[in-house]
Amino acid sequence: MNELEPLFDAEKKRIDSIKAPEELEGRLRAALNTAPPKKTKRISPIIKAAVVVMLVAVVFGSNYNVLAYYGKQLFGFDELMEDTLKQLNAKGKGQSIEEKTRLKDGTEFTINGIIADANQLVMYYTLYNPHGLNQNNLPISLFSISGFWTNSSAVGGSSLINKEQTEIKGMMTFDSVSPFARKLTLHYGQSLSADGQMTEGMLTFPYNPNQALPTQIKQSIHKTLKVDRGSLTFQSITATSTQTVIKGTMRVDNYDRVPNALFGIKLMANGVEVPSVGSSTNSSYGSKFDFDIRYDALPEQLDSLELVMEEFVGYQELDAQLSLEAIDTNPFKLADKKLWIRDESVTAEGIEIKLATEADVMLDGVAIETDSGMVELQTTIRQDLIDQQDGTSLKERTLRFNTTQTPKSLFIKGMHYMKPYNQAIEIPVK
Repeated sequence: MNELEPLFDAEKKRIDSIKAPEELEGRLRAALNTAPPKKTKRISPIIKAAVVVMLVAVVFGSNYNVLAYYGKQLFGFDELMEDTLKQLNAKGKGQSIEEKTRLKDGTEFTINGIIADANQLVMYYTLYNPHGLNQNNLPISLFSISGFWTNSSAVGGSSLINKEQTEIKGMMTFDSVSPFARKLTLHYGQSLSADGQMTEGMLTFPYNPNQALPTQIKQSIHKTLKVDRGSLTFQSITATSTQTVIKGTMRVDNYDRVPNALFGIKLMANGVEVPSVGSSTNSSYGSKFDFDIRYDALPEQLDSLELVMEEFVGYQELDAQLSLEAIDTNPFKLADKKLWIRDESVTAEGIEIKLATEADVMLDGVAIETDSGMVELQTTIRQDLIDQQDGTSLKERTLRFNTTQTPKSLFIKGMHYMKPYNQAIEIPVK
């Protein structure tokens, strides 16, 4: 026992030197105050020391709010960070990694650190080559992260190169990783080899799930909104310190007829719009799609939360017949939209009509009327977005019809467009 006492004294001094965050004392004191009184028992010094060690391990190992204070601030990446991530990094919420490997071209690749939560993992990395780097042709492509119960794909990222063209600072976001993983492996591809194939590589690094940022809200929604050609069901919301994710499913026949239709769905916190940062869809089965919409982080003081579908893809029956006898600069009216006929010409491939509409309009069931009857649209040659002085855009395209007969009129069955819906779902704030 005499030989063990110095060890216990050293351990006691180490434990006494540990300084927990200020609010930890209050939490433990509150828990002790609510516990029922128990009879006092004498505990031997050896067992007492072991209990203290276990208590520290349990408290520090299960409370994300506490451990977040023991992260690391990542330096040199401020220009790559949006405001939310920049604020988290300034508070030391990052997790330092500093794992390195050397690529085949001699470039040193370093994973400097990560910021992780239930919605995503953000990786910060550095590429260094004294012989020079090309930001438009990076020697590495980041693909995915694997680990225990983890298979996270890369979502997107950005990078900056220094003046000397020798160092690149970059960030890449991935899908969230498992809270049970202790090691993670980055899968990447290196620059093309002589036979034209990309060489795959892996870099494993330690991960502490206890340093993941806390989840502010995680709850079900299970509300459905109907649109012209289907419906959307909003399944859940997960809000963390880095972003807020709404997940759901939809059956909408004409969803892909208008670009970025999900951007018409707004998230309002305390009556103020939360900026949207992206969206994605995945085919589930049949005509069903899974979707997610990503927004910025919610305010710390949250009084109300609401999803508002201001607009989404819709369909309008038109059965419009537009005269082509004379072309002028005045637009045709298509319900609440406008259409301009720019030009009409006869080519070796057939009749070509150049027209313009508002950017969100896609025409359906297009044909021309000739002396021989109706001729359906053969193909669209090209499509360009033309910026207007008022900040809006017009979509110009050339339609080709397989005939050389002069058309009398243009027939349009209907149109897909961003339609105002103004439907709302209130999300309870717990």
